[in-house]
Amino acid sequence: MSARLVNRMDSTLATDDEHPYRTGAWRPQMTEYDAEYDVGDLHVTGTIPTDLAGVYLRNTENPVHESIGRYHPFDGDGMLHSIRFDNGRASYRNRFVRTAGLQAENDAGHSLWAGLAESPQRSLRTDGWGARTRMKDASSTDVVVHAGVAKSSFYQCGDLYRLDPVTLQDLGHETWTDAAGTTRFPKEGVSAHTKVDPRTGELLFFNYSTEAPYMHYGVVDAANQLVHYTPVPLPGPRLPHDMAFTENYAILNDCPMFWDPDLLAKDIYAVRFFRDLPTRFGVIPRRGGPADIRWFEAAPTYVLHWINAFEDGDEVVLDGFFQSHPNPKAKPDSTINEQMFRYLDLAQLQSHPWRWRFNMVTGECREEQLDERILEFGMINNAVAGLPYRYAYAVSGEPGWFLFNGISKLDLQTGSVEEYKFPDGVFASESPMAPRLGATAEDDGYLLTFTTDMNNDTSECQIFAAQEIGAGPIATIRLPERICSGTHSWWAPADTLL
Repeated sequence: MSARLVNRMDSTLATDDEHPYRTGAWRPQMTEYDAEYDVGDLHVTGTIPTDLAGVYLRNTENPVHESIGRYHPFDGDGMLHSIRFDNGRASYRNRFVRTAGLQAENDAGHSLWAGLAESPQRSLRTDGWGARTRMKDASSTDVVVHAGVAKSSFYQCGDLYRLDPVTLQDLGHETWTDAAGTTRFPKEGVSAHTKVDPRTGELLFFNYSTEAPYMHYGVVDAANQLVHYTPVPLPGPRLPHDMAFTENYAILNDCPMFWDPDLLAKDIYAVRFFRDLPTRFGVIPRRGGPADIRWFEAAPTYVLHWINAFEDGDEVVLDGFFQSHPNPKAKPDSTINEQMFRYLDLAQLQSHPWRWRFNMVTGECREEQLDERILEFGMINNAVAGLPYRYAYAVSGEPGWFLFNGISKLDLQTGSVEEYKFPDGVFASESPMAPRLGATAEDDGYLLTFTTDMNNDTSECQIFAAQEIGAGPIATIRLPERICSGTHSWWAPADTLL
């Protein structure tokens, strides 16, 4: 294998680090590589399908500098991994997201902002990003491709960073303009989980903050102009993480798990689950304003991620993962790390595939559990995003960890589930579905995942046939180095690239 080492980031992390999310499967990667189209640059087992064409992108957390106080894995600096497929060949690149925060810390030689597990008052600078303010915009949460450009994002709102989806060339941060050419990137930033409608080319987004109206919703058109931006008034500061859309609506949420208002008044950011409050859903026309929002109430929970949404007659249907225990109790003998990271353990959160139905005529909300399995990070064939669909692909969690040990394919029409479990010590990524060229069915294509193999100290891109994932990967591509585990991913078909 002859991958070319492009760059090595200078890190101030301790060589004897013992933090559970800076070691093991979460050991950060400081190196950037190129591996070219010639398959001789990458060791391939099996055969890469010739009808797989596009780019698989994944974002990961790779902290460069020692944290100020306690470290949370979502604080890590963003690194994108890109693997392009074309006529049975593959090429790979990985690059840090060159955020303004990372550059400032590199210049200083140490961390400047405290992370999620610490008070913003511990930050060494008074500026910064994030809904809770004075945080570094790590841009390590999510990635999509819109208007031919990869855009990475930060879970608590920040800039969007632009990269070429194939070469990962740094294209700077996003600066939308309106029809008059005026720069209009929101001062509140943009949350992770922007949504791209493949039919209109629009990007839908939201943000949130501690100042009224506490949320905004916006639309960017296919030409990358901000064409709609509206307040979404909420009763107070909230912590939404994701949104969904249909052909005619966007769906926002007000879950009863947010910063305790009494403590927030004292500048203490402590999350509490208010089990006596309902979960509220705001269904808004795609170009609607505050007066157009229809609010629906459902059983209290917290939903980290949605799967898809669609319209069914008078109803808007929303699928996601209902947490049975959004605030799991810490064991009496648990360590500080175990207390902090219980919110990352799917086994404790008990997140199940769930469906909500909102009747736009009567105002009724109905809900039901779709499957008894504990799953999360659902993906679909993006060709049916916002439309009625049949298949979802989700991951199962390693008990006690924020790691993925299996992939499940859910048939929402028949209720059947097909599973693939990775060998012990091998952990997967959020796994997007890539339709094959000339696909004739919703599941006619491939499932892609990056693995972190602790047994062999390696990483691979594994390719599954989406119609039989239980059979295991049909091809694997060895990456130049074992990569850190991370969060979200995206499949960009070849015709959506620059």
